[in-house]
Amino acid sequence: MAATYTIREFSIADYDAAYALWEVSEGIGLSAADSRDNIQSFLTQNPGLSFTARSSDGSLVGAVLASCDGRRGFLYHCAVARDRRGQGIGRQLVKRSIAALAQRGMRKCHIFVLADNEEGRRFWRKIGWEERHTILVMSRDVIAMDGGTAPRPGTAERRSEAGG
Repeated sequence: MAATYTIREFSIADYDAAYALWEVSEGIGLSAADSRDNIQSFLTQNPGLSFTARSSDGSLVGAVLASCDGRRGFLYHCAVARDRRGQGIGRQLVKRSIAALAQRGMRKCHIFVLADNEEGRRFWRKIGWEERHTILVMSRDVIAMDGGTAPRPGTAERRSEAGG
């Protein structure tokens, strides 16, 4: 008999279980940006786009975060419990987020996959996504860990070299 699961909108009540899943899922990079407060803000700014999958016993077996910027959709932290992979859960989570993004008028969606996450890359290719070799992701801290504005790269070094 096939195991059953239910997909529903991700709520902050799902956070602890989702975070625990992300922690044990290879290919998921977690940081301070994934704090409860930050995920609550993310969900508030992007209602109806992120989903979880729960088994018949109520345990969380999958999760995906999704957002849009008015032009494109983005998926983050798509994960399925290792013992539940291959049952279509990840595919259905993605399908629900993509449908919700389409309802918002998004015509394209992007994902960020760690370069060494071969299993993740195989999953995304299998469900119709293609790698873009013409784009390089660049990042920069906007807020320093102490809560202040992060300096531009190299700024602090130049000041100290100039004696200031």
